[in-house]
Amino acid sequence: MVSLILCGGSGTRLWPLSRQQLPKQFYPLFDQKSLFQGVIERNQAFTQTFLAAANIDQAFLAFDQLFRNGIKEKRGLIEPVGRNTAPAIALVAMTVEPDEVILVNPSDHLVINVSAYNDAVSRATVLAKEGKLVTFGIEPTYAETGYGYIEHQGETVLSFKEKPDTATAERYLASGNYLWNAGIFCFTARSFLAELSRLSPQVYAACKAVAAACAERSQSTLLEPTRAEMESIPSISIDYAVFEKSDKVACIPCDIGWSDLGSFDSLYPVTYNASLGNSVISETVPLFIDSRNNLVISRGQKKTVLIDVEDLTIVDTEDALLVSRRGSGQRVKEAVDALKVDSAALLQAHTTVERPWGFFTLLLDTDRFKVKRLQVQPGHRISLQKHLHRQEHWVCVEGSGVVTLEDKTIPFERSVEVTIPQGHVHRVSATGPDPLVFIETQIGTYCGEDDLIRIEDDYKRT
Repeated sequence: MVSLILCGGSGTRLWPLSRQQLPKQFYPLFDQKSLFQGVIERNQAFTQTFLAAANIDQAFLAFDQLFRNGIKEKRGLIEPVGRNTAPAIALVAMTVEPDEVILVNPSDHLVINVSAYNDAVSRATVLAKEGKLVTFGIEPTYAETGYGYIEHQGETVLSFKEKPDTATAERYLASGNYLWNAGIFCFTARSFLAELSRLSPQVYAACKAVAAACAERSQSTLLEPTRAEMESIPSISIDYAVFEKSDKVACIPCDIGWSDLGSFDSLYPVTYNASLGNSVISETVPLFIDSRNNLVISRGQKKTVLIDVEDLTIVDTEDALLVSRRGSGQRVKEAVDALKVDSAALLQAHTTVERPWGFFTLLLDTDRFKVKRLQVQPGHRISLQKHLHRQEHWVCVEGSGVVTLEDKTIPFERSVEVTIPQGHVHRVSATGPDPLVFIETQIGTYCGEDDLIRIEDDYKRT
């Protein structure tokens, strides 16, 4: 078996915790581990072969977290533009052995009952080897209108249903014949590709052509199609392309403690602390005075104190504070839409941003200059680049490295200062055993993150 983890999401439903550059699947929500890492740990019971399908801006996060969990080989797909789940799964399926069983998981779902999950995967594997396309159906616990449903009789799928209205969802729940569609799948590469070819031939042909083009450029197990190649594939979900049309589909009804964590309201029950009478995700335990049934999420060492309040959601990050009544989690989208007008930067990233070479923290941002603290991990270097609208001044505070500036090589160690003139090609490398830390001051007519021209990028943004 191989495990394929699908990474997507724009980082809006759990804002301000989740951002476009750090969507919820990569955020360390539980015990300093992300939902993505949770998928890895669950599936390591079945395989050590993992593949990720992620967009070009988030792929390095996926492969970095795989590496932290002992998975060193980069396999899967880097998407320059998303084309939904069917093409992503098909392209990856074309890189594995035809009879290999593929377990497909979304990267941003929570599973609490791991034992029941293991049983479900074991049964799905048996059916997959018999040629079935298996989907996991979750036993519904309430009339949810935000999920698709599967009408079933045992392991037989009778039909797939779109997200219902409230009355229809209540009818589904009362009948006992419907499951939530979890978006977890299991099948062999051969079975899936055969059905895709039969039921959605245009999608299959386009994926095959792109996979062949990638293979011609490189024998790597990591597919990196061009934007034009990816855009040549129709955008369609695996449900529409295959599962809703196929007569080879089976479902596994299961009660695995599943949630897609689609809002802060769904976080409350899974983080509830009975001794505190509240739900908490925080490095520092809040102080509750006559306050109960609240959800508190905070970053860093800031102490949060609640007095005489109930049923609130409080999310505190370095640059944004969200306070809402519990039960209003779906309205976060309204806040995100409003912020797009004049505070779009708050939707993009936290003040600390992970990069393939390490991370940077924004210390000060004005209309005239910007100050950052950058940390380059040992043996890593930033891309060779230049800026059209700003100059930069670097001061090394820890570690050692080398700055390349046009045709000069400058040793970079504690207290050394280097000025990068506007338009000059440069990069910095961490050459010592410890991280290289330096302070960067940007001064110019524009200091946005997109004022950057990459000349050479070792990581290919992965």
